[in-house]
Amino acid sequence: MSTAGSRESGVGSRAAPSATPDSRLPGPPAAGTLTLRNVTRRFGEHVAVDDVSLQVRPGELLALVGASGSGKTTTLRMAAGYETPDAGSITLAGADGTTRDITRVPPERRGFGMVFQHYALFPHMSVEENVAFGLEARGVGRAERLTRARDALRTVGLGGAGPRPVQSLSGGEQQRVALARAVVIEPRVLLLDEPLSNLDPALRLATRDELRAMLRRLHVTALFVTHDQEDAFAIADRVALLRRGRLLQVGTPEDLYDRPTSRPVAEFIGRAALVAAEDRGTHATVTLGGVARDVRVTRPDGAGATIPRALAVLRPEALTLSPHDGREQPGAWPGAVTARRFAGAATVYHVDVGGPGGVHLEIATVERGAREGDRVWLRVVREPVALVAADEPGAADARGDGRA
Repeated sequence: MSTAGSRESGVGSRAAPSATPDSRLPGPPAAGTLTLRNVTRRFGEHVAVDDVSLQVRPGELLALVGASGSGKTTTLRMAAGYETPDAGSITLAGADGTTRDITRVPPERRGFGMVFQHYALFPHMSVEENVAFGLEARGVGRAERLTRARDALRTVGLGGAGPRPVQSLSGGEQQRVALARAVVIEPRVLLLDEPLSNLDPALRLATRDELRAMLRRLHVTALFVTHDQEDAFAIADRVALLRRGRLLQVGTPEDLYDRPTSRPVAEFIGRAALVAAEDRGTHATVTLGGVARDVRVTRPDGAGATIPRALAVLRPEALTLSPHDGREQPGAWPGAVTARRFAGAATVYHVDVGGPGGVHLEIATVERGAREGDRVWLRVVREPVALVAADEPGAADARGDGRA
């Protein structure tokens, strides 16, 4: 997991309007369009962010996802102004149609709100004083800033909590205080660094639903970092997957899950078995346990009519199983259950389907009857199945919905 001080990275975008340098950012606060264009950040010989282009639209929630060291936190810190790109630019387009270059504008002059991973609340201040702190730094009078702080607390569901000490709040409540402090200044853009990482699992589920609802209600442009795919899928309108300083793909959660553009995306997002397939255009032939079956497929844009060395991305919920009665079943592959795990809404099976080196598939199904050691038939119940190239591209570009 990355922290606010870690050195990481991000990519994908089209040219935006020309920008003019301006450190004052005049005009009324409003949701803006944040654009990172070809930004690069180096730390010595290490390239943390490598030629990244990315756009966050007005009112959009975009998540930066990736493994530790992928570049997501450094990308966020450049957007915030805590890191300066070695190359490229960062611009902010306002509601008035003007676009300003903020590449070298200090954080306090960008008009952004920031929610840190550890919230950074002041223990010697009350809840409302914590929320009002940013307004005090901007010269707002005490009466007005406390009124606005209480309004912000009501917005995040903490009306009446203003006089309480922050130490008396739960982790979820402190997260909401940090959010109220960020939005009370009416930010043009809201930046969040692992906002749910300190919460226990049950509270995390409830809080991420609240967080999305609050951000939707505020209609604020938001860019947030998370290492947790489920958090990103639950909160974000679009997800940007970063790896080794490059952006592999950006799109809706459904895009990345159902239509990965490369093998690394398919391997990182969700759970899947990637098995050899013969691409035949609208269909592909997958041979498992000596049995060849055709499945309908989809492939990345620009991949060509067929992929020479293709892999089919078989998701656990796209498969089901049935008892093996000794007779061949149309459209099914034979296998043997090697492990079984009850997961509430579904039962998860691991099935050995043989093949060179041994191929194992994971199946998540409502069927509960199979036991370890049982022979079963497997079939695809959700098509089309995604195809990706077996050979990893040297530097994948973002495709699809990631253009600025």
